[in-house]
Amino acid sequence: MLMKLLRRYLRPYWPLLVGVLVFQGAQAVASLFLPSLNADIIDDGVAKGDTGVIMSIGAVMLGVTLLQVAASIAAVWFGARVAMAFGRDVRRAVFRQVGDFSEQEVSRFGAPSLITRTTNDVQQVQMLVLMSCTMLVSAPIIAIFGVVMALREDVVLSWIMVVAVPVLLIAVGLVISRLVPLFRSMQRKIDNVNRVLREQLTGIRVVRAFVREGVETERFDEANEALTDTALKAGRLFALVFPIVMLVLNASSVAVLWFGAFRIDAGEMQIGALTAFLSYLIQILMAVMMSTMLAFLLPRAAVSAGRIGEVLATAPSVVEPVGGVTELPEPGTIEFRDVTFSYPGAEAPVLHDLSFTVHPGQTTAIIGSTGAGKTTIVNLAARLFDATSGSVLVGGVDVRELDPEVLNSQLALVPQKPYLFAGTVGSTLRYGDPDATDDELWRALEIAQGRDFVAAMPGDLEAPIAQGGTNVSGGQRQRLSIARALVKRPPIYLFDDSFSALDTATDARLRGALSREVADAARLVVAQRVATIVDADQILLVEDGRITARGTHDELIASSAAYAEIVESQLSAEEAAA
Repeated sequence: MLMKLLRRYLRPYWPLLVGVLVFQGAQAVASLFLPSLNADIIDDGVAKGDTGVIMSIGAVMLGVTLLQVAASIAAVWFGARVAMAFGRDVRRAVFRQVGDFSEQEVSRFGAPSLITRTTNDVQQVQMLVLMSCTMLVSAPIIAIFGVVMALREDVVLSWIMVVAVPVLLIAVGLVISRLVPLFRSMQRKIDNVNRVLREQLTGIRVVRAFVREGVETERFDEANEALTDTALKAGRLFALVFPIVMLVLNASSVAVLWFGAFRIDAGEMQIGALTAFLSYLIQILMAVMMSTMLAFLLPRAAVSAGRIGEVLATAPSVVEPVGGVTELPEPGTIEFRDVTFSYPGAEAPVLHDLSFTVHPGQTTAIIGSTGAGKTTIVNLAARLFDATSGSVLVGGVDVRELDPEVLNSQLALVPQKPYLFAGTVGSTLRYGDPDATDDELWRALEIAQGRDFVAAMPGDLEAPIAQGGTNVSGGQRQRLSIARALVKRPPIYLFDDSFSALDTATDARLRGALSREVADAARLVVAQRVATIVDADQILLVEDGRITARGTHDELIASSAAYAEIVESQLSAEEAAA
């Protein structure tokens, strides 16, 4: 998966990669040329006392050094551009893919894992690209041509290279083989830390309300310690590399000096040649060490690339139609035809053979016990999921055949858990319509019974809203979410238990305002509270994913014992009779 990812996202930057190859090659050639020049200075200049030779060759060495520095800077610049552009493109691709996911795919991966894959995993692969551009190109050149240049200086001492290089490779290879499973485990444990931390931050009020700070601290400590232990194991193994490299490097240097001294004494080798041979040996071993550094990045990057690939290879279960329908024969209607829905891996369907229609100007309410499938019905209408069998029609067209823009223009969803994005009250409401005027925002707030509390906030429409709406109460959050939907003014409204945080009086005023202001729209309302739906044109009683009764409030009291029981549990006899 790593090579596939690299080929796909590095292909647009091949001119920059060519620049990396050219400048890294120039830098490597320059570094290989310097020991040979140094040998000439020693043998032809220092040994013979010829100052002119020393100055002339020294000037050449200075020029080669400047060329090496310039080439190295250029290569790093090109490499950094490639790596940063690669990381940007992969993050964008993962984000866009996740944005196309339905609730089904998001639940499968989990939000913490998707966050890690978009950030930490991409960073690991990006770091591999950066290090490859700055090291991997020059390391083979130095290793291969270093051997050639060393053989030019002396063939007899080459046996030291034959021994040192394989020893270094085998020792480092053994360490790397132990690191791969540790890196894979580290990424999973980073996911776990993210999950625990995200849960605690999201549920901080619950934690404090139940005085569970100690328990949550222990949970985080367990996840943190597990990650720390794995990271320490990987770090200890990684720490072995440098002693191994230095041991091989120093032992090889001693061997070269020891056996080279005998050859110099026998007149078979010059001092300059010995110095150059030693320099080439050090360069070769350092090139091998740089390659091992990349080898350490490679396993973790491969694991991360696999995790990124899983996201990119996962096809959304909700697929946009090609050439979707844009004309609606029955605008403003929702129809369920024999709809059955099962969650992946579930033993039984959540919904069974549901059939009903919501017409323009009507309010259809859904009530039932927790877990009956009420929210799933709303999600199917908004096409957050696709029905397992049967059809969901909006405007007379199956949602699977409807153009997504047309479908979105028909619906406004107020979810069960209202979420507000960070910004201001105005920016929050304009999520429904970016072009809405301030007067339209105030009108929507008035209908949603939120005008008074927004007017009391410092800055009113410019008052800040924290991420998730945590700086306003639950009831205010619900009213802002309803106002956001009203700003859009679509022909269909989906209210998923959207009045639960409101007191009875506010609930009644809001429903009265809705019935007046959006009288022509179709309204599908999920509710737990009977008082919210007593005026609905059609009430559906859902039990175990099936519609067991339907009718008006009065009709259901007379015909459905289950509905009458719900009413009796919530309303007084006088309210029920009213």
